[in-house]
Amino acid sequence: MTKAYWIAHVTIDDPDAYDAYRRANAAPFAEYGARFLVRGGAQQVVEGHARPRSVVIEFPSLEAAQACYDSPGYQAAKALREPVSAADVIIVEGWPG
Repeated sequence: MTKAYWIAHVTIDDPDAYDAYRRANAAPFAEYGARFLVRGGAQQVVEGHARPRSVVIEFPSLEAAQACYDSPGYQAAKALREPVSAADVIIVEGWPG
């Protein structure tokens, strides 16, 4: 089965409030087999534009990635994130090779 990924670029306006989102997303991520590959850290934009924070999360399948995003648990976490940050989030299927 081909893995899938959430790729997010985030601007955090209130780091303390954003921590509530991080705590709330732990349960749905565990439920759907998510594994962080990139979670913040130093980055260098070499082309185009990017937000200050990049995140890549691996899921066992495209179905699991989408189900996690649509889950009540993640939607509750997302409601905590939205007022204190701006994000671009995509779900992408991995390369099968």
